[in-house]
Amino acid sequence: MNIILFGAPGAGKGTQANFLIKEFDLIQISTGDMLRDIVKCKTELGKKVEKIMANGDLVSDDIIFSLISNRLNNKDIKNGFIFDGFPRNLKQAKKLDEIINDNNIHLDFVFHIDVDEEILTSRIENRAKYEITTRKDDTSAVLIERLKVYNRETKPVLDYYSDKKILNVIDGMGTIDEVSSSIFRIIKNDFKVD
Repeated sequence: MNIILFGAPGAGKGTQANFLIKEFDLIQISTGDMLRDIVKCKTELGKKVEKIMANGDLVSDDIIFSLISNRLNNKDIKNGFIFDGFPRNLKQAKKLDEIINDNNIHLDFVFHIDVDEEILTSRIENRAKYEITTRKDDTSAVLIERLKVYNRETKPVLDYYSDKKILNVIDGMGTIDEVSSSIFRIIKNDFKVD
């Protein structure tokens, strides 16, 4: 089973991704993890990526897609994979489709955890107030900027998957368990699960 999971910053994508990984024995494909791993390998590409990241620049899509293509050839994804928050824009979505098709892989589900952005902002502010160690991205100013980027860049990707009749919109305003139940219900209705 192969899944892409979307949601605005703070919508609970990471939490839901972890549930899906455990429940269905999926491999999480994280572009950030792949970049960190390639830097550790000290190959020519790793050194190039390290320099790009050290300068605070974004790694090119070409490098990202080369890593993804290699990753999808690994045997450990036999049960399936999950992308959490990737692709981030329409160009990446189209290229990811090409790579998946070239590898004879089928994308089974695209989920969008839909949340009310005003409530989301107050959730983040509250979490920042009560947690002893706050995440650097748990300030309303950072969140508002990330939401703008998400709406500008990622919302068109949702339309792309909707047009392909593969997008499932999940009400993200419930509890963590309610959101999980909604996702699992769709999977169990559409997919042969043991």
